[in-house]
Amino acid sequence: MSQRQVLQVFEQYQKARTQFVQTVADLASRPHNTETLQNAGVMSLLRPLLLDAVPTIQQTAALALGRLANYNDDLAEAVVKGDILPQLVYSLAEQNRFYKKAAAFVLRAVAKHSPELAQAVVDCGALDALVVSLEEFDPGVKEAAAWAISYIARHNAQLSQAVVDAGVVPLLVLCIQEPEIALKRVAASALSDIAKHSLELAQTVVDTGAIAHLAQMILNPDAKLKRQVFSALSQIAKHSVDVAEMVVEAEIFPAALVCLKDPDEFVRKNVATLIREITKHTPELSQIIVNMGGVAAVIDYLGDSKGNVRLPGIMMLGYVAAHSEILATAVIVSKGVPQLSICLEEEQDDHLKAATAWAFGQIGRHTPEHARAVAVANVFPKLLKLYLDTESSEDLQVKAKKALKSILQKCTYLPALEPLLYEAPSNILKHVICQFSKVLPHDSKARRLLVTSGGLKKVQEIKAEPGSAIQEYINAINSCYPEEIVRYYSPGYSESLLYVLY
Repeated sequence: MSQRQVLQVFEQYQKARTQFVQTVADLASRPHNTETLQNAGVMSLLRPLLLDAVPTIQQTAALALGRLANYNDDLAEAVVKGDILPQLVYSLAEQNRFYKKAAAFVLRAVAKHSPELAQAVVDCGALDALVVSLEEFDPGVKEAAAWAISYIARHNAQLSQAVVDAGVVPLLVLCIQEPEIALKRVAASALSDIAKHSLELAQTVVDTGAIAHLAQMILNPDAKLKRQVFSALSQIAKHSVDVAEMVVEAEIFPAALVCLKDPDEFVRKNVATLIREITKHTPELSQIIVNMGGVAAVIDYLGDSKGNVRLPGIMMLGYVAAHSEILATAVIVSKGVPQLSICLEEEQDDHLKAATAWAFGQIGRHTPEHARAVAVANVFPKLLKLYLDTESSEDLQVKAKKALKSILQKCTYLPALEPLLYEAPSNILKHVICQFSKVLPHDSKARRLLVTSGGLKKVQEIKAEPGSAIQEYINAINSCYPEEIVRYYSPGYSESLLYVLY
């Protein structure tokens, strides 16, 4: 065989390998092909091609593996069991930028599925190789590495700590300062995934100066970047008063409030989440947000939103109101109660209704004036219905009941209480009767109205155990009226009168 013929054989072999990996990579991009490819043993065929002498074949083989591993955890597990990861990690340090991006994609695709698979990526020494990739000149390589790191860190605190111990955080902070938007997004996302697990991890992010650099990007025109920036800031702020104060001191307010009207739904939700995570800590932090117009802005946000994106806004109003009478008044004055009432009517998901019920409880539990503000919005019947509805989740029933009780114990607005005399079960009715027994001795008009509306008659019909708390309250109400009137409205009075007459 001549030299030319030998070269032709090698050329054909190279073309065949190239065609094979390109076809597999193309097939792997369509999910319905993945099971067939796995059954055909494609993993073992791709593995040796990762060390092929031709760089494009190596890269395409890595791309195909990444697409397969990305599809489900079984295929990702097959990559781990096939001892492919150590090969990729070794090549990350040796190959060109195209291969590095493809290799980082495989690591990310494996790590994303579960903590166990992410741990397998860490155990094969991937973090050190990814750190080196973060120091590369090429922004595409940095982005691919940051993405893989993000998918490792998001699972739990242990994996995040491994990422931190590898020295990743300062490099991610450098990445968010790079001009490329895509790199900024992924780096911010990775910082968010690291910070979310614990105060210690969040403090590590803070100590590298991340807050100041994130704060500079809150008004960036790129919506996807803003999503990640606000997510990272909220994951930092949620852990403690100190880090929340540091976020506020970065002077992101009131500018961040503008983003509650951003066209992007996820930007709006993440801003509302950030405000919630700040206000939950202390009255002082809540007061800062209130002073900047944060409550009114969140109420407008609730009016403009639907569904799950409302949740952080609803909770934020509850947290603010919970701190003090003054802050609860700020929520009321800003028309927070009518908006929450709309949310309670419109939303179908129990967890949103439960959060709204909880928020009402925080607003109305302070004083009679706060309770009245909730009562006049016709909230009591809605909360009672949710509590009694057998279709309601246990959490919703508990929160509706708790909110009702806490507001009723302060409510002295009898027109809102009277309908509950006819509808409430005994455990709620007890609190209603208690409030009547407190108000009636001092309010002659209320005493007359209770008679003319039929309320007094209903009170007499309540069957209470002698000596029970509710019987004591009924006795206190009855003592406000002449004995003849009480007897007249008592059950069986007309029959006894007829008996006397005849």
